[in-house]
Amino acid sequence: MTIALPASIDDTLSLLAQGEYVAERSLATVLFLAMKMRRPLFLEGEAGVGKTEIAKVLAATLGRRLVRLQCYEGLDVSAAVYEWNYAAQMIEIRLAEAEGVTDRRQLGGDIFSDRFLIKRPLLQALEPDLAGAPILLIDELDRTDEPFEAFLLEVLSDFQITIPELGTIKAAEPPLVIITSNRTREIHDALKRRCLYHWVDYPDAERELAIVSNKVPGADARLAQEVVAFVQKLRSIDLFKLPGVAETLDWAGALTALDRIALDPTTIDDTLGVLLKYQDDIQKMRGSAAAALLDEVKADIAEKQF
Repeated sequence: MTIALPASIDDTLSLLAQGEYVAERSLATVLFLAMKMRRPLFLEGEAGVGKTEIAKVLAATLGRRLVRLQCYEGLDVSAAVYEWNYAAQMIEIRLAEAEGVTDRRQLGGDIFSDRFLIKRPLLQALEPDLAGAPILLIDELDRTDEPFEAFLLEVLSDFQITIPELGTIKAAEPPLVIITSNRTREIHDALKRRCLYHWVDYPDAERELAIVSNKVPGADARLAQEVVAFVQKLRSIDLFKLPGVAETLDWAGALTALDRIALDPTTIDDTLGVLLKYQDDIQKMRGSAAAALLDEVKADIAEKQF
């Protein structure tokens, strides 16, 4: 059974909430428009702020198939779109020769057919599905080379792919496309013009606390509050890599596994490797710096409670 797309921004917020994704209204608005207008949604932001999770939540709540293309340097058509099963084609040629088949045109039509085609994510996303068009996640596009961006233009403009031996394959129903970028390089304007755009920022304290409560339900309420407040203050410090929401969740989960109900300087020093992923950042925060930050956190929380 096909689940209907949300009919309003409020419905989109509710849909995301069903998948335990705590979204701000601006994100729900652009996501609703992307689904309504059948336009790809281009999400930029720092690593770990929840860009990829949006596609996963959509697939789960809408009951759609998630097709994920994880980008990397050197990604090409054979890995992203399709390639021919050369080994199987060679076997077919040998069998045809053994049977005395001499019609090259017939043989060519046989070996360049759908049964020898290996479909990669972009081609898979154009296939019809009883549950509705799939969610196509093109993850971390900024890791690819510019020539691959140029190839995507046909896919995002017309939702079709041309295979020389077979012709043009066009989606009967366009997939819902989510493209993410950590902005390690700028994406070309030609691609951005085909998309709706949203910058996914770090959440404020209230929203981050709601995220922790959803994703780490076993965390003590006091611990969750202190963790979020500590991370929020940490993001105002000049570090090589600021912690994202993913690191906040990892840290809250790790502290809960250690049966902690509140932060203390020793525990922070011992677990900084869960929160920060560069040694220079860990060295900068370890010891007196972390203790001073914790004192600020506890003072702020006490003041709010008073």
